[in-house]
Amino acid sequence: MIPTKKEAELLLTWANEQNPGVWIDHSRVVARAAETIAERCSLDANRAYVSGLLHDIGRYEGVSHLRHVYCGYELMKTKGYDRIAEICLSHSFPCQNICEYFGENDCTPEETNVLKACLSKAEYDDYDNLIQLCDAMGTAAGVSLIDVRLMDVIRRYGFSDQIPNKIETTFKLKSYFDNLCSMNVYDLFYDEIRDVSFR
Repeated sequence: MIPTKKEAELLLTWANEQNPGVWIDHSRVVARAAETIAERCSLDANRAYVSGLLHDIGRYEGVSHLRHVYCGYELMKTKGYDRIAEICLSHSFPCQNICEYFGENDCTPEETNVLKACLSKAEYDDYDNLIQLCDAMGTAAGVSLIDVRLMDVIRRYGFSDQIPNKIETTFKLKSYFDNLCSMNVYDLFYDEIRDVSFR
């Protein structure tokens, strides 16, 4: 159960009105990257695009850390978009453990328990993994090398004990999609990555 592209675009426009920011551009880049990779490896490109576009929709509530995951999950559940709700949750957890989150936990204990329970029973598929990968490649300016994006996250949130595992897991995702696409996924965005990563 996912919205149409038009419905997803309207949701993102509404979210931008609530909390404008570079996260909107990031969401559009993630959506475009996910659609491109999905087309190459015979996944549903429309589903990939919509999932990427709405993965950060919880940021509509304002500046937050872990809470944007909870808010996105709850918003999509209330609208009946259960699969997108799961993407709102899974995109921040390539390592399926709430302790692996970059940034602070600004959720209430009750909200944290909801996220923990959902994570414990989540079964990731190619769309969860694709959005995790594209989230790690997508900046507000465009698609970049994973290294560049991860360094930006580390610069903003600091280095933590979780980072080595996050890096390892993210590069495993890239290898998985390289194999699925029968090519290096960076090659799908060669000129863009060169422009964004080496400015």
